[in-house]
Amino acid sequence: MNADPDITRSLRNALGRFATGVTIVTALDPDGQPIGLTVNSFSAVSLAPPLVLWCLDNASHNLEAFRRASHHAINVLSEGQLDLSNRFATWPVDRFSGLRWHPGAGGAPLFDGCCATFEVANETAHPGGDHTIFLGRIERFTETDGLAPLLFHAGDYAQLRGGRRED
Repeated sequence: MNADPDITRSLRNALGRFATGVTIVTALDPDGQPIGLTVNSFSAVSLAPPLVLWCLDNASHNLEAFRRASHHAINVLSEGQLDLSNRFATWPVDRFSGLRWHPGAGGAPLFDGCCATFEVANETAHPGGDHTIFLGRIERFTETDGLAPLLFHAGDYAQLRGGRRED
């Protein structure tokens, strides 16, 4: 597929029809400072071993810091964390200024109020077009039952309708 802007926008719109959860991926940079950004390209890969992946735009100013980090934290946001999602999607801003967090594995920042958190050892990074695909091994995780996830669909935030499905 070529890089025609109209086709690129149409493809982006079509891909946006797949509803995703919203996460904030965090780590410590080489100077020990917290870094993080809002990511919806997060996915489970394997249960044995426990692997997950997420993707980062190659133009990100944080790309090299995430490559060098020993660990990442994947904070799966709840629907009450829309402001947090927006904060970490905005650049430039000191995203951690005045924000409460606690260190997870490798010091990667974890946030309270999330549906789930995953403390992930940075295993490898692979080129994937205009993004880098990070593959990590889950070392620890938590989940909070009863919280609805923050979702992203068709270029905007979305909510689940109805309750959980009973089997």
